[in-house]
Amino acid sequence: MAIKKVLIVDDSPTDLSNLKLILNDIDCEIVTANNGKEAITKAKSEKPDIIFMDIVMEQMDGYEAARTITNDSATKSIPLIFVSSKNQKADRVWARMQGAKDLVSKPYTAEQIMDQIKAYA
Repeated sequence: MAIKKVLIVDDSPTDLSNLKLILNDIDCEIVTANNGKEAITKAKSEKPDIIFMDIVMEQMDGYEAARTITNDSATKSIPLIFVSSKNQKADRVWARMQGAKDLVSKPYTAEQIMDQIKAYA
């Protein structure tokens, strides 16, 4: 399956911009959200092929959004990758328990993001 649409969720305009720059090379539609609530809505309406989501955000954090997205029959098949400054082993374990496929720690490289795209393409 080719990645045609990516949902990026982050409350930092800088981080949204950085991920968009990396993903511009794969010729896909990029949809963004600024918090967990918006991520849930966009995951349902946009049906992205993969989601890159921050954890620490206002209104609803990434963990709560991930639980909702990965437990909803309409969105549970979408691979969700956390992109966060959290980088302890416990954070990785907790991320997977919330339904995420992986956690990429900030600061990340373009190669780390592209590896996730390749893994789920």
